[in-house]
Amino acid sequence: MSQTIHIDFEGERIAAQAGESLAAALIAHGITAFRTTRQGAERSVFCGMGICQDCLVEVDGKPNQRACMTVIDRPLTVRREAHARPLAAAAPEGKPPVTTDDIAVERPELLIIGAGPGGLAAAIAARRAGAAVTIVDERAHAGGQYFKQVAVEGGEVAEPDAQHREGAELIATARSLGVELRSDVTVWGAFAPNDYAASVAGRTVRFQPKATIIATGAYERGWPVPGWTLPGVMTTGAAQTLWRMARRLPGKRVLIAGNGPLNLQLAAELIAGGAEVAAVVEAAPRPGLSELGALLTMLRDAPGLVRDGLRYHWARRAAKARMIHGTVVTGIEKTNAGLWVRLDSDEIFDVDVLCLGYGFEPSNELLRMLGAGHDYDPERRHLVTRCDADGLTDIANVYALGDCTGLGGARIALAQGTLSGLAAAAALGHALPAQAVDLRAKAASDLARHRRFQRALWQIYRAAPWTAKLARSDTLICRCEEVSFGDIETALAEDLQAIGAVKRRTRLGMGRCQGRYCAPILDAVLAERCGRARDEFSGFAPRPPARPVSIADLVG
Repeated sequence: MSQTIHIDFEGERIAAQAGESLAAALIAHGITAFRTTRQGAERSVFCGMGICQDCLVEVDGKPNQRACMTVIDRPLTVRREAHARPLAAAAPEGKPPVTTDDIAVERPELLIIGAGPGGLAAAIAARRAGAAVTIVDERAHAGGQYFKQVAVEGGEVAEPDAQHREGAELIATARSLGVELRSDVTVWGAFAPNDYAASVAGRTVRFQPKATIIATGAYERGWPVPGWTLPGVMTTGAAQTLWRMARRLPGKRVLIAGNGPLNLQLAAELIAGGAEVAAVVEAAPRPGLSELGALLTMLRDAPGLVRDGLRYHWARRAAKARMIHGTVVTGIEKTNAGLWVRLDSDEIFDVDVLCLGYGFEPSNELLRMLGAGHDYDPERRHLVTRCDADGLTDIANVYALGDCTGLGGARIALAQGTLSGLAAAAALGHALPAQAVDLRAKAASDLARHRRFQRALWQIYRAAPWTAKLARSDTLICRCEEVSFGDIETALAEDLQAIGAVKRRTRLGMGRCQGRYCAPILDAVLAERCGRARDEFSGFAPRPPARPVSIADLVG
């Protein structure tokens, strides 16, 4: 049996599983409203990975805690967060001012930021070459979004699957080699090559490594349509985290909509967990004969991944969940029982939960703070970091890999990790092991193979991006500051053309998520209206902190 820990949620006693997130426990007990905004709107889990800041609650008297990042390891007293609730009294005055020179400094030989597939692979390769490696990650568990590990135990908990086991083996290998894995470390500033600020256990620490590998992954794109901020609307990744880590379902009747294969995988997983999946709504058109060549390429380069895709389809079909192609969500409304979700076909679904997965944005904030060069990819609509074959950026001793450099998936990140780990160790003066030549050759071959697979995959999944036609005047574009599309239109009518000017006029992008969901939308709107192309200088200027950081951490 899993260990039960009781939490008090506004006077209600709730049984939670040790190791699961607070968000998972609350959702499992039907609690969907976690906080209220300035305008009095209710919010809940959206991203499930600490990016959106919508699931803030008060925990044991400490305000503004992310429920999705709070691990249940003891009894907790929790209440909903409310906008502008008075904070606790300030500490007595008298502390001397704190400057960057007063901050504790750690100097690892090789620092890897991000403990996902690429970061772990890089750590293993570098450690085998003799480098001393420290990995830091914001989450409580290593593995990243792809290798999420089951965090709860007990006979009634579904067994880990092959993806879990592969990740667990990778984590165990890194630990057995002596890699230092540090969780709950939020790197929020990059001030110069290999000079980083992070929050660690309630205090600020500076990391000044000899070399750095940045592997910070990606986060899901927003899909701003009427109602997308309602409780019960979450990203595909958030729903998958609930199931893969806590074995909790996001709801009983679920609609999954978006673009890409992750949505189909989630459908199969939720069906296996006992949920009713109403449909998988895919933005890309149904594949036809013109995609046959792409499919053959995928079969040649990664037959196992194609088999997985077919297995997900069979699970969906067996559960009688519909597959709807060439269709997108256009609006969501709250009902007494759940949500009404409208598609552009005018079909309406009545569900408990809507999972949105319309692609990803690279989490490249640290790389951009450092001044690493980027190029805009108009096909995938994101920035791609300039790196050599080993992942070395145009910043000395700073390597980058995985989805933060341009979206490619876990298999590409694993191959890049091996190449970057070996290259970084060699640059640090370590003699590469005898098998390094074979490791590099295999990694380079895997990288080329999976890049071909990804190109073919996204030929099949090619879909149109979000368009302003999907928004009404009152549709929120900025979730945090509650800035509507109408507010943006008013600013543009004043002949504001620079994204910074619109930001200052509307406060769009000034909230806790720091523009991660709204900035790409606004940048695309400005590019279309002003007739210019997006480039590496589009969007907001990257500035610290890359994540919200508490004043207590700064002075602690």
